[in-house]
Amino acid sequence: MNEPVKIRVLFFGAARDAVDTNPLEISIPAPATVSSAFRNLVARFSGLERFGRSLLFAVNQEYATPETVLQENDELAVFPPVSGGSHDFFELTTETIDVGEVARRVVLPECGATVTLDGYAREWTKGKRTLYLVYEAYDGMALTEMQRLGAEAHERFDIAHLGIVHRTGRLEIGETSVVIAASAPHRQAAFQACEWAIKELKRTVPIWKKEVFENGEEWVTTDSTDK
Repeated sequence: MNEPVKIRVLFFGAARDAVDTNPLEISIPAPATVSSAFRNLVARFSGLERFGRSLLFAVNQEYATPETVLQENDELAVFPPVSGGSHDFFELTTETIDVGEVARRVVLPECGATVTLDGYAREWTKGKRTLYLVYEAYDGMALTEMQRLGAEAHERFDIAHLGIVHRTGRLEIGETSVVIAASAPHRQAAFQACEWAIKELKRTVPIWKKEVFENGEEWVTTDSTDK
């Protein structure tokens, strides 16, 4: 059995107000990730639940994703967005995506509309019945490319914020694979940004989809016209 991983946790901003100890030393089962460490923290400090998935993480003073692996004596920092409010975000996750929670993260007082695209696993494709899907990503490059798309979306459309969350791993039929949420002062720009972002994501972001059918499986090559 692997020895537990000991890490040091720091809390900042509003996240610090939700805990009673800062910094904090914890031990978590190996293999340890930012996600498993945060679940441990939420179980101890229920006040962290109110942040949903809006909190950011850093490991040894570098931004980290929930899938980042933690090593012995690593330093994990937990904090809200530096701006203190809604923000652009680009994430990969192996956990179930809450579509409504993602949409609310891009809402600002000056915005008049939020458009949200919910892409989910469908059962039938070109007459073939799909049992489940498997998504695989080149994590670091995928996140970098999502961020580039976000920057370009701001140049192309009059939007306030854009968020993209994509799931990886096995998805059952009906489960959400990707959510794109765009907020804007006027709805037309939000619609346009969402439509553009999903097409570009499928075209340039290194995420691959395998469809497992009743009588076989195949990795799917999609283009910008794929729905």
